[in-house]
Amino acid sequence: MMIALHKNARTTPAIRAEIAASQEIARVLAQRYGVTEATIYKWKKRDTFVDRSHTAHRLQTTLTPAQEAVVVHLRRSLLLPLDDLLAVTREFLCPKASRSGLDRCLRRHGAGNLRQLMPASPKPQHKAFKAYEPGYVHIDVKYLPQMQDETRRRYLFVAIDRATRWVFVAIKKDKTAASARSFLKALSKACPIRISKVLTDNGKEFTDRLFASRERQPTGEHEFDRLCQELGIEHRLTKPRTPKTNGMVERFNGRIADVLKTHHFHSGEDLEQTLLRYVQLYNHHLPQSALQSKTPMQAMSGWYDSYPHLFHRRPYDRPGLDT
Repeated sequence: MMIALHKNARTTPAIRAEIAASQEIARVLAQRYGVTEATIYKWKKRDTFVDRSHTAHRLQTTLTPAQEAVVVHLRRSLLLPLDDLLAVTREFLCPKASRSGLDRCLRRHGAGNLRQLMPASPKPQHKAFKAYEPGYVHIDVKYLPQMQDETRRRYLFVAIDRATRWVFVAIKKDKTAASARSFLKALSKACPIRISKVLTDNGKEFTDRLFASRERQPTGEHEFDRLCQELGIEHRLTKPRTPKTNGMVERFNGRIADVLKTHHFHSGEDLEQTLLRYVQLYNHHLPQSALQSKTPMQAMSGWYDSYPHLFHRRPYDRPGLDT
């Protein structure tokens, strides 16, 4: 039988039982067992002879149970920080209340964490993009890291179709209007869908809407706008300082950022080929929850079967046949 004794115990339960049953005086028993007379008197009054818990039977607090109830109620109803609640407690309940004692009181009653007591504010629900037919394309530009064999950083132009999530990218040496125009021209050639609308931010490569930080209407003479007119594409702009409007392409840019962080590139060409391979993988092999677990190319093929007039050629779900 395992007996749990205090580390400083001088007697065992058997000796304690002998002490309690003995009729000898306390002085004689104390000398015999090597303990104090107070220990002898203690065990003579006991019915059980195992060590009891040394935890105090009553907490040493300066607040009465009624005062603790008031403090906890103030904490829950007014959501007072600990220091403010301490000032109120000392002023109206108990001048001797300590900060640590008040904190222990709140913890005992489950009111120690103020953040958990605050009402949960409902999180804003994510608003899905308005449903459109294929042909509404979001376009954005992402900075790329400069490789060791490069003298300057390059830029990734990204386009994504809202309905099918089909993605097209191209790497340019700068983010000028000429590069944006070249990208749109390549996009219109590679995309099987008839592009009807493009959505961009207010960067100088896409529009002349902003001048000296003052909002104005586009003139329509910008290189990108002129190409949109030639191709019969409506050019839409996001509101200034509202990147969430173009959130679809921003989320894809987040995927690109993950690729950049998890790969080590040996050269600029290595970086470019890796990004192109990822886009091919994304279009042909990665199912999207927004597309009912279909890949972008599968979704595009489904749209073609039902609405072929939205396309200028049949999409092929095989890598290498996009252009």
